[in-house]
Amino acid sequence: MQKMSPRPSASRSARARATRIGFVLALAAAAAFGGFAATALQESLRPAQAKTPEAAQVEALPATVAGTPVPSLAPMLERVMPAVVSVHSQQRVRVSPFGNDPFFRRMFPELTQERINRSLGSGVIVDARRGLVLTNHHVIEGADEVSVSLSDGRTLTAEFIGSDPDTDIALMRIPVPEDGAPLTAIPMADSAQLRVGDFVVAVGNPFGIGQTVTSGIVSAVGRTGLAGLGYQNFIQTDASINPGNSGGALVDLHGRLVGINTASFNPRGSMAGNIGLGFAIPSNLAGDIMRQLLATGEVHRGALGVDTQDVDARLAEGLGLDAARGALVTRVYPDSAAAAAGVEAGDVILAANGQRIDDGAALRNFEGLQAVGARVTLDLRRDGEPLQLTATLREQPRSLPGASLDPRLAGATFSELPAGARQSGLSGVVVEEVAAGSRAAGNGLRPGDRIVAANSGRFDDLAGFRLGFSTPPSQLVLRVVRGNTSGNLIMR
Repeated sequence: MQKMSPRPSASRSARARATRIGFVLALAAAAAFGGFAATALQESLRPAQAKTPEAAQVEALPATVAGTPVPSLAPMLERVMPAVVSVHSQQRVRVSPFGNDPFFRRMFPELTQERINRSLGSGVIVDARRGLVLTNHHVIEGADEVSVSLSDGRTLTAEFIGSDPDTDIALMRIPVPEDGAPLTAIPMADSAQLRVGDFVVAVGNPFGIGQTVTSGIVSAVGRTGLAGLGYQNFIQTDASINPGNSGGALVDLHGRLVGINTASFNPRGSMAGNIGLGFAIPSNLAGDIMRQLLATGEVHRGALGVDTQDVDARLAEGLGLDAARGALVTRVYPDSAAAAAGVEAGDVILAANGQRIDDGAALRNFEGLQAVGARVTLDLRRDGEPLQLTATLREQPRSLPGASLDPRLAGATFSELPAGARQSGLSGVVVEEVAAGSRAAGNGLRPGDRIVAANSGRFDDLAGFRLGFSTPPSQLVLRVVRGNTSGNLIMR
């Protein structure tokens, strides 16, 4: 059995504990007093001095660390930020408690009220001498009035020159001030030289809080396949791009414009904030669209003139392909670029100008980014054998008057679907306009109708629709999609 030590009395323990606490407090007091005394003595011996600018400079962040200059984006941004503007747009709309129902709107016009919708985005001055400003189409879409606020607070009324919904680029002109500070422009860089990992800086007006700068790297180039965003060749960056940044500048470290910020991705919605997936339109593409808009006010695109379908595993096996990818040509239009180049139905397009083509959507996206007259080298498979052909793209009309196709369509104008709609999987053509009292109106066509088939069968685009009228049908029936419903219309 272990022998127990005698336990000290409670009073003796309390006295010992009090002694230890007193000793510690005494040491703490002595230390505090000693520190205070030393500080007071030191201050009494130091002559009083007023802070000089030199002293303040010494206290600032060092200009160098271990002899190496500390990098800063400030000098570059001082040149760039005056060229990035805020874009304010206003649209007057008439609203009714009965929605868009035309009957009730006519019956109760006094209940219809005018409302002004306002939106805010960003823009980039790219030509100071002419006052040219690039922004996104969706920033000024449908606007009745657009104004631009410069970084120094001046606000100028903008003149709309033109826009291209399919690439989301718009061009405006602002007056060049006759007095005060001149406009500042950002020089445009060759965006084809961008590489993954290059540092970039985004400048814009997110959420309307004022000019803001964010930085990051190029995460990817040539990004495609994003639903609903038109023709795509995006620069992807992890620099924060939030609502209001649209139309702003993406610049390199030399202060040159490499892209126009256009979109961010967040599965919880744009108002949820940035998660490092931002997209910008390359400056080369934006510059090409700008030159076309300046010259003609619209954009003309080249086209091969083919219909295609995607290659699945069954088709790949039958066509002798190693993988289920590519665009299988199902029809070649007469007098098209593809016909002149020797493309045939049954060919599989695997690449265009060295760019991989995985499906029909990739081919349409490639075509939509090419100019009229562009030379395109196509890598094909024909009967399982590789073949290379060169085509010179020809222009395809974007809209056609119905009377040029068939007298029963007189008064209607048909146009291509927006690229964003095609990216979402829609096909056919859209009825752009219908003249009141026309034959087309009498046959029941309405603006906004989507025509997906006719007597000749289904078609993908305007060229296919037109081809169906090469031999006028005795009876013309159109398959029409209107809102969420579809049905057949007999044209008389």
